[in-house]
Amino acid sequence: MKKAEDYLLLMGVPGSPYTRKMLSLLRYRRIPYRLLPGGRKVAADTRRFPARPQPRVPLLPTFYLKDENGVEQAVCDSTPLIRQFEEQFEGRSVIPSNPGLRFIDYLIEDYADEWLTKAMFHYRWSYAPDIHKAGQMLARWNNNTANEDDIAEQSKIITQRQISRLSYVGSNALTRTTIEKSFTLFLNKLDKHLNSFSFILGKRPSACDFAIYGQLTAMALFDPTPAQIIIETAPRVYAWTESMEDLSGYESFDDDWMVLECLPETLVALLEEIGRLYLPYLVANDVAVRAGAHTLETELDGQVWTQNPFPYQSKCLWWIKEGFADLSEQGANLLRTQLRHTGIIELLA
Repeated sequence: MKKAEDYLLLMGVPGSPYTRKMLSLLRYRRIPYRLLPGGRKVAADTRRFPARPQPRVPLLPTFYLKDENGVEQAVCDSTPLIRQFEEQFEGRSVIPSNPGLRFIDYLIEDYADEWLTKAMFHYRWSYAPDIHKAGQMLARWNNNTANEDDIAEQSKIITQRQISRLSYVGSNALTRTTIEKSFTLFLNKLDKHLNSFSFILGKRPSACDFAIYGQLTAMALFDPTPAQIIIETAPRVYAWTESMEDLSGYESFDDDWMVLECLPETLVALLEEIGRLYLPYLVANDVAVRAGAHTLETELDGQVWTQNPFPYQSKCLWWIKEGFADLSEQGANLLRTQLRHTGIIELLA
C-alpha cells in the first residue's frame, strides 16, 4: 500500500466531467493528489510544469503514474483507474463487496460515462447560450491571462472543433429528440430515487455515483439549458450534485450498501432505462463496428438513431458481458431475478 505522503498526480480542467468525477472520488477516498492545470499555459511554463509523457489519446483527466520500472506513464481511462486505486489505497471503497451489486455499479457507471455524456455534449454544443458560455470558458481555462483577441480566436477554434464532433457522440437532427427525452426521463427517475436514498446503491457512494455526478457537473452546474431543466424539474438532483463535490467528511460503514435480494423499485426503474435505451444502443453499435460499417443506423425508443460507429463502446459492451459472465451461477440467477423486468439480462445473453 502507498504511504500517506505519497500522492497522485493528474491534469484536468473544471469543465471536464471526467476530471470532476475523479477529483470527487479522490476526495471521498481521502487519497492525496496534485492537480495540474491543463492548456497551453502549462505547456509554455516548463519551469513550473516539467514536460510529461503524452497519452495515446489525449483525454481528461490524465493521470501520471509510474510503471513497475519507475517510468512515468500517462493514463486516462477513469473506470479501470478506479479499480486500480482500490488495490493501491486502503479504506473507503467505492466498489460494493457483493458481486451482484458490483455488477450493477459497473453497469450504471458505464451508462453515465458513455450515454449520459451524449446529453452533456448535445446540450453544450447544440444551444446558442451553452455554445457561447462553453466557448468563452474553455478558452480561458487554457490561458486566462491571454489578451482578448487571442481568447476570441481560441474560443472560435474550440467551438468549431467540438461542434464538429457531435456526429461522433451521436447528436444530430434525427437523434435530438431521443437524447433529450432520455435525459428528462433519467432526471425524473434519479429524482425519485434520491428522495429515499442518499446515493445510488444505499447510504454510501459507489463508482456510479461519481460517474453520474461528473456528467451532472456540466449539465446542472455549468451549461445554461440543461441547468434550467434540472432546477425547474428536479431540484433535488441539483442539490445532490453540489453535495457530491466533496465527501471527504462523510463517514461510511460496511452495512451502508443495499441488499441485492431486495432492490428498491426506484433503482430498478433506473436500470429499466438502461435496458430500454443504452444496452440496445451498445448492441447495435457493436454490430456496426464488427461489420466495419461507416454508419450506425438503428431504432431507439421508436425513433431513428444514426451516428458514426464507436469502437470503444463496442469494448464497453463486452466488458459488461464479461462482468456478468464472471458471476457465480448463484449470483447470476439472483441478478436475473432482480432484473427480470429491465431487459438487461436478455441483451447480455
